Amino acid sequence: MKVTVVGAGAVGATTADNLVRRSVAEEIILLDIKEGFAEGKAQDISQTAALLGFDAKIKGVTNDYAQTAGSAVAVITSGIPRKPGMTREELIGTNANIVKSVVENLVKHSPDIIIVIVSNPMDTMTYLALKSSGLPKNRIIGMGGTLDSARFKYQLSEKLNASPADLNAIVIGGHGDTTMIPLIQHATWNSIPVSTFLTKEEQDDIVQKTMVGGATLTALIGTSAWYAPGAASAAVVESIVRDQNKLFTASVYLEGEFGQEDINLGVPVIINKNGWDRIVPLELSDEESQKFNASAEAVRNMNNVLKEINAL
Repeated sequence: MKVTVVGAGAVGATTADNLVRRSVAEEIILLDIKEGFAEGKAQDISQTAALLGFDAKIKGVTNDYAQTAGSAVAVITSGIPRKPGMTREELIGTNANIVKSVVENLVKHSPDIIIVIVSNPMDTMTYLALKSSGLPKNRIIGMGGTLDSARFKYQLSEKLNASPADLNAIVIGGHGDTTMIPLIQHATWNSIPVSTFLTKEEQDDIVQKTMVGGATLTALIGTSAWYAPGAASAAVVESIVRDQNKLFTASVYLEGEFGQEDINLGVPVIINKNGWDRIVPLELSDEESQKFNASAEAVRNMNNVLKEINAL
């Protein structure tokens, strides 16, 4: 089986590294537009095989989508971060052109492909990928909620002094500091509600720290994070390739679920060989529903920019 990662920057290379280390696919294609960049990253990763004991192969290519032919899954990390002075429309316009081109080339060479979107703004780029690709909705997945939920578990584990593996906690809504919704009232520590162990103030602190998790890292290291995003992307791909039926939060297309239509938003889904297989119903409180609707409105406003710039 073949998996492609488009974009050999920090997130893309880390995604590929995780996939190779776990031997998720026999062949990983790492593609970038910068001459020699993906080839160098792939060679560097390959040189760890003797030390880490994996047999999967990784190949770097420069903008040659023919090499991706027959891919079962692709991860798209391509795009630019928002720069000082850049408007929302400029960011969306630039990344929309990139994502549309990448999706078109991937589908051309692998018509049965499942695509995982990492590029930002993630929910809007996932919506664009679905609308422009012609693929069934279950084969387009936005990764953001998987990362946000992992960050939520990290914050809980720090406060509880617990193993993250013992925690169940999810973040729904848009993938953004003001649009994500950490569901603290649904979080459990081995089936026991975390509210049993935490004060209201501690819970509020965890939620706030989760929501600014990406911005916090950017402030600390001077750039966007890559280890956790790469691991989250690889986890989604692994659940697809190995048909694991794992429950992740992912940005998927809603047609009435959670009261929303014609939008991609983070909700709990089962991910397997079909892509996202089904949405898991979740009973939200009135406050949580209001926050979800507000998140949807914010994402919908971003999506409207696609129409304004004629990307759709």
